[in-house]
Amino acid sequence: MKRATGLAGLAFFGMWLASGGSLAWAQAENNEHLSGSPRHQEWVDIETPGGRKVHTWVVYPEVDHPATTVIVIHENKGLTDWVRGVADQLAEAGYLALAPDFLSGTGPDGGNTDAYPSQDAATQGIYKLPAEQVTADLDAVVDYAKGLSACNKVIAVAGFCWGGGQTFAYACHNPNIAAAFVFYGSAPRDDASLAKIEAPVHGFYGSMDNRISGDVPRVRQHMEKLRKPYLPIIYQGAGHGFMRQGESTTDPNDPNRRARDLAWQRWKNSLSKLSKN
Repeated sequence: MKRATGLAGLAFFGMWLASGGSLAWAQAENNEHLSGSPRHQEWVDIETPGGRKVHTWVVYPEVDHPATTVIVIHENKGLTDWVRGVADQLAEAGYLALAPDFLSGTGPDGGNTDAYPSQDAATQGIYKLPAEQVTADLDAVVDYAKGLSACNKVIAVAGFCWGGGQTFAYACHNPNIAAAFVFYGSAPRDDASLAKIEAPVHGFYGSMDNRISGDVPRVRQHMEKLRKPYLPIIYQGAGHGFMRQGESTTDPNDPNRRARDLAWQRWKNSLSKLSKN
């Protein structure tokens, strides 16, 4: 594994040069959690047993003890500034956060998310990823996190949209994670997969996202039958992607903003309980 450290601004400039400026769409959401963060942020390349390198954004909390760790799985847009900002917000709350780029090496000229010419192109790339590759990437990132002295060996996984579905799937694969936080992602449809889950699965859904939230009763029924911990909440008036959409407004009456704020509070409360166990 090779590590690349440095100021976020220098990393941004180097990536821009390497991509010929094509990452502009992925960086359009640059925010205070990246440009003004006092926390240590760095890029690392994590190597899987098969030799694939997973470009990963890591943010360290400012704490005096090893911290609970959250692996953040991005949406179907790839690893954007918004997802990197989420990682920084987790570190701000006291958690070590790692956000891998599952499009690592799949872009033009072997580039990452930032090498794709558009968001649509990145989304197309996401749906071409082999499921076993995504799982292997996650295994490598989890193993890397465990080896960090800043990690207390308690590792949770969280994801949004496509990443929410991958989070649910990974909970089926890895019985050793402490918790799974599924933000508006689909669940596996077979009981054989769900039966392998050992960690509590916390679900965050919007009522206006029936494509996903409409399946919650079925998932709850199957998880209850299997006696697996599933804790879904549907936020009234919120749509798909409310964590991202809610961050774009300060209007407290906006349904997405309200859902986003409540979900963050719930997420951090759940993480704090993991840290105490």
